[in-house]
Parts: sequence; C-alpha cells; structure tokens
Amino acid sequence: MSTAAPRPAGQDHLWSVDEHLEDILTTVRPLEPIELQLLDAQGCVLVDDVTVQVSLPPFDNSSMDGYAVRVADVAGASEEFPAVLEVVGDVAAGQADPPQVGPGQAARIMTGAPLPPGAETVVPVEWTDGGLGEGPVTGMRARSLAPEGAHGQVHIYRPAEARAHVRAKGSDVKAGDKALEAGTVLGPSQIALLAAIGRGTVRVRPRPRVVVMSTGSELVQPDEQLAEGQIYDSNSFSLTAAARDAGAIAYRVGAVADDAETLRSTVEDQLVRADLMVTTGGVSVGAYDVVKEALSHVGDEDEAGGGIDFRKLAMQPGKPQGFGSIGPDHTPLLALPGNPVSSYVSFEIFVRPAIRTLMGLKDVHRPRMTATLTADKALTSPKGRRQFLRGKYADGEVRPVGGAGSHLIAALAHADALIVVPEDVESVEPGSEVEVVLLG
Repeated sequence: MSTAAPRPAGQDHLWSVDEHLEDILTTVRPLEPIELQLLDAQGCVLVDDVTVQVSLPPFDNSSMDGYAVRVADVAGASEEFPAVLEVVGDVAAGQADPPQVGPGQAARIMTGAPLPPGAETVVPVEWTDGGLGEGPVTGMRARSLAPEGAHGQVHIYRPAEARAHVRAKGSDVKAGDKALEAGTVLGPSQIALLAAIGRGTVRVRPRPRVVVMSTGSELVQPDEQLAEGQIYDSNSFSLTAAARDAGAIAYRVGAVADDAETLRSTVEDQLVRADLMVTTGGVSVGAYDVVKEALSHVGDEDEAGGGIDFRKLAMQPGKPQGFGSIGPDHTPLLALPGNPVSSYVSFEIFVRPAIRTLMGLKDVHRPRMTATLTADKALTSPKGRRQFLRGKYADGEVRPVGGAGSHLIAALAHADALIVVPEDVESVEPGSEVEVVLLG
C-alpha cells in the first residue's frame, strides 16, 4: 500500500529526477504477503527463507539401469572371466520393499530405484549380458534386458567401485539446509526445487496489478482506420508490455477521450483491480490536458491527504510528470507524458522501480554501467536537464540510436540502453565515457 505523496515545494518548483524518484520510492510500499500455490507464485518474491524438510534425494538410488551388487562379487571381473551372479529380483522406481542382495547375488535395478539392502554399487547394464547369456549388451540391446520377473543369472564383465552409479541420500540438499532465501524471485527452477522438497504452497508478495491507460481523443486502436488528424495508440501497448516485463500483472485500458469526467469515472472503475495506476498523456499545460483537470483535486478532501501532484522535472524527455495516490486505498498513480519516447523513458526511470518496490525486491533499478560513446559528432544536451538518449550497447561501447525528439518511436525498437547526460553537461564528445542504463 502507499501513503499520500508530499505536497510540492511551490508551484514553480523544478524537481530533479532524483527528487521525484525518491518521492515515489518513499511513498510506495511492498504489497502484503499471501500464501499461494506453487504455480500461482511464479514471478513472485519469496517472503521467508525456505528450509529443506526432507533430504533430496530422500534415499540412495541408482543413476543407471543395471544390476545392484556387492563390490567383492565383481572384483576382477572381465570379458574373459565374467562374474556370474544369481539374480534375486527386480528393483523399480517407487518400490518400497526391494529384495536383499547377499553374497553371489544381484538385483536388477532401474534408474531412480532405491539401492536394495546389502548392495554396495551398481553395474550398468552395458557391462553385463543383460541376463540373456549372450555377451556384453551394446547399442539398442542395452534396453533388451531379460523380461521382468525372469531372474536366473547375469554375467558381469567389469568390476565396479563402491557406490558407483549411486546417487547418495541428501547429495542434492540435506534436511535442515536452506533451500531458498527470502527475496528470491520464483522462476521455473525455484518452483521445481520447492516441489521436490515437498512444498505445495509458499508465502510470497504477490505480483502487483498495474492498470495502464492512455488519454487523447486523437488515439485510434490498431487495425482501425485512421481519419485525418488521428494516430494509433502505441503508449498503452508499450507501457503494458513494460509493466509485464517488470514483473507485474498488467491490464491495458483502451484510450480515453479528452473528457475529464470520462477519465475520472474510468479511473474510479479501474481502482478495484489496481495496486498501481499509470496514465499517459494530458499532463502538460495545454487546453486539453484532461489528466490534470480530472485528477488534480481528487482526494483533496480526504483526511489522509491523497490527490495527484503535477510537476515539472529537470529532465529530457519527460519534463511534465504527475504522482500521488487516489481512491479509498490510496492507490499510487503515476501520470506520464503523452509523447511515446517521453512515456517510455519515464516508465523505465520511475514506474519500473515502483513496480519492483511493490514486489518487495531489494534492487529495483535497471543495471547501470560506464561505456565509451561512439558517435559521428558530439551529443548536445540542454543546460540544467538530465537527458536520456536511446542507445545501442555492445562490448563496452554505446552509440546513439535515432534523434533526441520525444516523438521518434521507431528508434526505441532498436535501442537496448539509455545514454545518461548529467544536468551540468551540455556537450559530450565521441570517445567520452558516459553512463548507460541497460534495458535488456
């Protein structure tokens, strides 16, 4: 859950990127833990350490199809002088009462089956005649063992050391070991481990539900016919995909027309399924910037605060931003600019960390590193603003992709990094070291 965002330091206050981000991350709180079935917990963050209750594997078992024997009975065995042992029975995976193996005896054993009492090692079937009396088993005949239940004798042509081809009890993890640490994101391999040690449910922070909506009467859905002055709505698609990539369960709402009452009612309708709301468009100073009109005073009468604070940031792209909480549960809302590049960069810098914070992760930011700028000419940046340029990173070098315009969406498809130009830098020469945010 969240608390109300602090009030701005005056209407003309120019927020830095760091101030705005800090305000968001000190307001947004991790979601409350819940107990989930394993498959429902995929992508969630583990709340508690998980301790192994039952060793894995829980018993000594064979890693091969073959014969369980005593070491002394196969010592010195060769093709010229094979060890001939009495087969006393079969041991299959899941068998609870395997036969006792005594001197001069062997038990036919399958992969994963428990090592029978008395046996000390496993001889692979390829080292035997398979109980058929026809010489060593090779190729396809490795699967042509004597019929199940047929005992008789087996010829073994090679010796085996103690516990050869035996998976020891607890060789993977032992009872009392820590299987997974709190803070682990549960992927397929972690869920496999939890299931293997007998955990059917786990306590996690749920994946946050993020509702994304774009605003603008000019927006048309893909596959529809464009009229004069209309454009396709790409922001809601890119931001919904980005929210899912960040780990959220994201819901895309179709573009809302430039009508304050319609937007307000749509936001209220969506609150029931939102842990975080993201809007794009309508946060600037134009006559039809309906997000500001619709949400500026929502929650002002709430005793706990609430409402959305619209700000100007020392940032390019993404100068106009909005942040606050809305509704009875004080659901956090981030209002992003409408230009495609502005909205995407704003998402990466502000919304993604908020989503990761809701998940309960410790490291909520994209990785950053230093790279050498490769470019045909110097990069320019407006004084007093932190600029984020799209770039392509490889082998310690980064090159700009596309121009600086906030409408140039095509370059986003080819970028895998953001080049960061600090507020006090107005020009960056090729060959200079720059900070990059890796998006991959």
